[in-house]
Amino acid sequence: MTTGDDRNDKVRREIAELIPHLRRFARYLVQNPEWADDLVQECLVRAVASLGRYEDGTNLKAWLFTILRNIYKNDLRKSANRRRVEEDLTHEASTHSKPGQESAVALQEVRQAFAHLSPEHREILLLTAVEGVGYEEAGEMLDIPIGTVRSRVSRARARLTELLGRVSDDETAAEDARSTETETPAKHG
Repeated sequence: MTTGDDRNDKVRREIAELIPHLRRFARYLVQNPEWADDLVQECLVRAVASLGRYEDGTNLKAWLFTILRNIYKNDLRKSANRRRVEEDLTHEASTHSKPGQESAVALQEVRQAFAHLSPEHREILLLTAVEGVGYEEAGEMLDIPIGTVRSRVSRARARLTELLGRVSDDETAAEDARSTETETPAKHG
């Protein structure tokens, strides 16, 4: 086996270790498990086919995320039904039943609110909050200045907080309405 083969085998093993990160990024990015799996698969195919372009010593995770993100953007450009797809994904996220446990309910609320974020906001929060990518590295991955990264993170967090507040307010109003319906009027004698 040549040193080139050894290097490629090493990089392939490192790629395999990053698959869970790619899957998580893709699933939150598109909010559709099948589409996410397709994105990851296409990303892996392209990465393995392009191993010669990967530069040793650079961030493999960032390289893979960039490939996946570019595939996602290309899919959106190709899709004549982009708006329909996003509406379907939002509807799917809002139709899941809520588990009984409080933490599971809170997580579902976050998922629903996250699904209503713009793709830019989902993407930046996925990189910085979920994957733990630093702002500078996120800027390099997205090809945007660090100031834009900070601004997007700030706006995305504010929007997510706003959406979570709205979910809580909506649920409180629904609970109030239910409790009002079940109360019986006091009898005056």
